[in-house]
Amino acid sequence: MTTPLNLEMIQRAPKALLHDHLDGGLRPATVIDIAGKTGYDDLPATEVDELTKWFQTSSHSGSLERYLEPFSHTVAVMQTPDALHRVAFECVEDLAADSVVYAEVRFAPELHINRGLSFDEVTDAVLAGFADGEKAAAAEGRAITVRCLVTAMRHAALSREIAELAIRFRDKGVVGFDIAGAEAGYPPTRHLDAFEYMRNHNARFTIHAGEAFGLPSIHEAIAFCGADRLGHGVRIVDDIDVEPDGRVRLGRLASILRDKRIPFEMCPSSNVQTGAVDSIASHPFDLLARARFRVTINTDNRLMSDTTMSREMQRLVEAFGYGWSDLERFTINAMKSAFIPFDERLAIIDEVIKPRFAVLIG
Repeated sequence: MTTPLNLEMIQRAPKALLHDHLDGGLRPATVIDIAGKTGYDDLPATEVDELTKWFQTSSHSGSLERYLEPFSHTVAVMQTPDALHRVAFECVEDLAADSVVYAEVRFAPELHINRGLSFDEVTDAVLAGFADGEKAAAAEGRAITVRCLVTAMRHAALSREIAELAIRFRDKGVVGFDIAGAEAGYPPTRHLDAFEYMRNHNARFTIHAGEAFGLPSIHEAIAFCGADRLGHGVRIVDDIDVEPDGRVRLGRLASILRDKRIPFEMCPSSNVQTGAVDSIASHPFDLLARARFRVTINTDNRLMSDTTMSREMQRLVEAFGYGWSDLERFTINAMKSAFIPFDERLAIIDEVIKPRFAVLIG
């Protein structure tokens, strides 16, 4: 096509989102409001514009560990059922407004028990917020399906409990399990009992791997832990060589990931912020897409990265010249990789995503 896609055009496209952290997507006004109601007085700013700028500036740190520090403030205001419900509800509103039709949003229950809530109470509040948000979005003509992943922090020792939580709530909106947090020094194999528990219950899980750490993290996630998807996985580029003539040669790890169609939950903007890549233009997304890996586009943390699905798509379009057919392929990649049943995935692909892209493509 001769006219490059712009943000306004991309906002009309249906989107599927697999990697979005609930505590990384709050509205700054909500953070300030809940802090005032709950007596949390450690915010670095109490004006919306100032707090927004602070989150985005602090997150652009060049390391994953420093990138995670601002989350202490969002987590601090997510300690009551009302706050958790509100944040989850607003998350659905914001995603639906960006034409997201399917989303898996993750959060770590162990971070929200500082005021005495149990894991079950935390999860109940979040799922109720998602459900109410879906109803409100549908009433406005913006149908969206939102499901939940429960996350265990890789530096802690609660992963088995969180895996058990995922199974208790598997028919109530939780579709999978995840581990997250600083990678260096905390390999995924520390949590083998949790992954074994998930496999024994025929359940799905993803693992943050290959973001701040290299190929061993990815290898362990797949070979020893049996991950269904990879959170980020950008360091797989270390197992790929590009010849002077443009031919791509894959190492054995990269080859098996492509052969097995392991989905990559790629989050370009946050990868720049954490220093995993230098820029969007140097992100391995395009290399992997051209080599036919199953790549997907994701937001990671919408507040910290000042982003939406539309903005992530726009940044990739500007860097690599993608058109509607490319964005459709990446969206279908994501929907194929979702943790809901096959017939539900197929219905969204055939009845929502393809028809809406057909209109856009013309």
